[in-house]
Amino acid sequence: MQKKLFAVLSLLIIAAFVLVACAPAATPEPEAKLKVCQVTDTGGIDDKSFNATAWKGVEDAVNELGVEGKVLESQQQTDYEKNINAFLEEGCDLIITVGFLLGDATAAGAEAYPDQKFTIVDYAYAPDYENVVGQVFNTQEAAFLAGYLAAGVSKTGKIGTFGGIQIPPVTVFMDGWALGAAHYNEVHGTSVEVLGWDASTQTGLFTNNFESLEDGRLMGEQLMDEGVDIILPVAGPVGLGTAAAAEERGGVYIVGVDNDWAIVNSGFAGITLTSVLKNMDITTMDVIKSVVDGSFAGGVTVGTLENGGVGLAPFHDLDSMVSADLQTELDNVAAKLVAGSLSANP
Repeated sequence: MQKKLFAVLSLLIIAAFVLVACAPAATPEPEAKLKVCQVTDTGGIDDKSFNATAWKGVEDAVNELGVEGKVLESQQQTDYEKNINAFLEEGCDLIITVGFLLGDATAAGAEAYPDQKFTIVDYAYAPDYENVVGQVFNTQEAAFLAGYLAAGVSKTGKIGTFGGIQIPPVTVFMDGWALGAAHYNEVHGTSVEVLGWDASTQTGLFTNNFESLEDGRLMGEQLMDEGVDIILPVAGPVGLGTAAAAEERGGVYIVGVDNDWAIVNSGFAGITLTSVLKNMDITTMDVIKSVVDGSFAGGVTVGTLENGGVGLAPFHDLDSMVSADLQTELDNVAAKLVAGSLSANP
């Protein structure tokens, strides 16, 4: 009897070992993705300008680094703080705020939550916050090239510009544009006029918003009525209204801002001479990388001609408008700007 009991117990023990050995291994909990959250300015995520360009940096990080990307669009300026607070409650690893006008709301969040990481496009704090990376750009360098170019190809001898709101990230384009044209005049002994902005007095034309295509149309028509044949609209989506007016008028060309308008607004490729590039996708991606690899540190990052943070887009369909000699001049001017022997600052 004891032998039979022992045999049964042995079989049970063996069966138990077999069951344990054959049991599926416990599935490990998936590692939580790093969450990157963007708050837009009022232009919206599809503005084909600075909000969209910064978001491209997030999308690149999603694809290349495996992070999770989220966005909240601000319909009005009172949404800035509300959207930042929503992301604070959600536990985002990095909050990206886009635009100079979000400076105060971002600072308030950074001060209240010193362990929360932020980066803001088009703003730098003095003194710095340890938990905020400010992304700023020497856009005036690329805009200087665009102004020089426009002065060189204008048939009427008048080029123009206007801004959305009179804030530094807008007027820096207009400064470079005006100074670049002035340098062309100095080199060539010409008298190309710049309408819409006076760099010395810091006065000019503004629509006072970044949303209204109709305002862009009206501003463009005003400049065209004064004889302008190349326009730099520094107003996000507002500039698309200008482009539509220029296309209807004929013989008038647009210089895009922030990204390559001949690509992102391909319907206007036939009238887009070039674009003043502000590569916020690259700087935003770099900040996200620093969060991923643990090297994040507050401070300021500056996009320049030298490091590729700003630049001039190809001429695409209008390449034939730019002579080889003018292209050589542009290359020389760019080299001088990088070397510091020529200044794009008023």
